[in-house]
Amino acid sequence: MARSLGLATYLAFARRQPPQLRGIDCPRPDGEVIWVHCAEPSRARTLAKLGLRLAHQRANAHLLLTTPAGASLTQTLPEGAIWQPCPSENPSDIAVFLAHWAPDLALWIGPALRPALIDAIRTREIPSILLEAQKPKLEQRRRRWGPEPIRGTLARFTSIFTQTEEAQTRFGKLLGDTADVQFNGILMEEAPALPVQDSDLEEVRASLAGRPVWLAARLQPRELNVVLNAYRSVLRLSYRMLLVVVPDNPADAANMKAAICDDGWRVADWDDGDFPEENTQVLFTHTPDELGLWYRVAPVSLVGSSLKSGAGGRDPLEPAALGSAILYGPSVRRYLSSYTRLANEGAARIVKDANSLTAALMVLAAPDQVAAMAHAGWKVVSDSAAVSDQVINHAHALLDTRSETS
Repeated sequence: MARSLGLATYLAFARRQPPQLRGIDCPRPDGEVIWVHCAEPSRARTLAKLGLRLAHQRANAHLLLTTPAGASLTQTLPEGAIWQPCPSENPSDIAVFLAHWAPDLALWIGPALRPALIDAIRTREIPSILLEAQKPKLEQRRRRWGPEPIRGTLARFTSIFTQTEEAQTRFGKLLGDTADVQFNGILMEEAPALPVQDSDLEEVRASLAGRPVWLAARLQPRELNVVLNAYRSVLRLSYRMLLVVVPDNPADAANMKAAICDDGWRVADWDDGDFPEENTQVLFTHTPDELGLWYRVAPVSLVGSSLKSGAGGRDPLEPAALGSAILYGPSVRRYLSSYTRLANEGAARIVKDANSLTAALMVLAAPDQVAAMAHAGWKVVSDSAAVSDQVINHAHALLDTRSETS
């Protein structure tokens, strides 16, 4: 496919940029290399998990993740991901990068595009997918001379997956009938169901004998008083309610349990083999290792490490996948996109202090309210899995075709 005038003009502009890449120290692993470029570093972990899931389904594949050079990567990437800065738009830098890594597939999530790099990917016959296409733009500003290169750049992708059906129609009109443009949606982090021992689940449910339960999961020590003050208020109207407390850090468990006991609560210690009795008010467990059990037991979960600043929140898709309605605090920067999606769909509700937590628990005492939130959360997780599955299945097809023809 011939380049558009806009793209050809841009490539002439890119050749004027000074080269920056002198070499690459990180060795290329043997086997297939699945390259994921994330133009927004805040989405890096989501895309890394998607890429690793694809890589693990191949016989011998590895994940290379790139983000814009100079952009800070604030998230911890999952084990197995190889991170590198993206090369500049200089043709020499691009040649060095692609010759070294020789990727078998490129997944690109924007909206920022790099026309010279994307053109080089197509020239080397590397299959590529643009994900979450909505309103593409150039990553690097340039002087406004020559035609716009965005249309020509989009045409260099093998496939384009759009955020919305409206975007699918718009991209189809822009690129013509020959373009592979599909509606896909917005990618979210994977949420595999946390494991549970069925015998523990049956025994805990039997010991509860129908008591209402709520969970305060992954709590920081500074959040404990907020939880206990709210619980004290709720008990005035629901005296049989049980609170399950799970610290985020096991190193804090002993002090947190002591604080609960010193405050006068009747406590059962799960790690000591205790089961909740009728007069137990707090069931305490020392580690988050069995959250798969507690998310299944509790219809309502406060996902901690979010009420006070510093910890950045914890993954809300874990309780959503197991049917627990979600409450959370305002400090969730590490998982902001997931919380936003869940809140928009009615699966999560923000609380800021003991008073708002009390009010939320009162509302969720109604079975129909908690069931609606739990169903909304399950739907978000199911829809997200379908979006990821579509990308992975298409990626397999492109990789298999490349392998057969090479």
